[in-house]
Amino acid sequence: MWSFRAWRRRRILSRSPYTPEHWRETRARLPILDGLSEAETQRLLQRAVLFLHRKRLTALPGVELDEIDRLALAAQAELPLLHLADLDWYQGFHEIVLYPDDFVSPQRHRDASGIEHEWDDERSGEAWHQGPVILAWPGVQAGGGWDAYNLVIHELSHKLDMLGGDANGLPPLHRDMRVQDWAQAMQTAYDGMNVVLDADPEAATAIDPYAAENPAEFFAVTSEYFFTAPDLLHEAFPAVYTQLAAFYRQDPLARLQALQQSHPDYRDTTNG
Repeated sequence: MWSFRAWRRRRILSRSPYTPEHWRETRARLPILDGLSEAETQRLLQRAVLFLHRKRLTALPGVELDEIDRLALAAQAELPLLHLADLDWYQGFHEIVLYPDDFVSPQRHRDASGIEHEWDDERSGEAWHQGPVILAWPGVQAGGGWDAYNLVIHELSHKLDMLGGDANGLPPLHRDMRVQDWAQAMQTAYDGMNVVLDADPEAATAIDPYAAENPAEFFAVTSEYFFTAPDLLHEAFPAVYTQLAAFYRQDPLARLQALQQSHPDYRDTTNG
């Protein structure tokens, strides 16, 4: 049966301005794509092109983007969705705003006693509910490796979290997943981090202590680690890794371990 949606998708892809050389350079810039199969690589390229068609990248003065920059950002955005059905997971926003550096974000919080606190917070990224995603360009450029940092994945995981409303660390789970299992794994790990940091705010934690800020940040940080340092996340919180693997339908740890066994650039390393 003829499908307008499929026809439109093919039309967008056929008119793509991105060449095979653009994609080769993009892959060379992003080690976290190493080990993907040829089919996965082609699917990721197509989804990255469609992402760039659907979302507007607004570069503020001081940020200059070329084709590789755009494709690299889109590939990182689409990597978490690679094995999910194309169900418009990134709905609710149409624009990514790129700042030339970290930016100041006014914050407001009402504490348990009803007192409202206001302050300015310097940030490298921010995702607004039903609004744009804001990214500091140096933070975007720093991502792409197996080094437990990826600003694009972090902020767009907030958008996945917001599909059910305000970000609370619970994205819409698949039908074969149980909320109870998710909550048990996430809450136990989150509470454990907070116990350590409450006792010693300077304590060394297995993953970025920012994960203990709130459940939404815990989901965003662990999503970062899932794709960029899966060995560290699995060692620290195996139950969290299991839940994220079920949600994203991927196993980056197995991919990294295969690279460490077979790829000369990854041998004798823990975080390539």
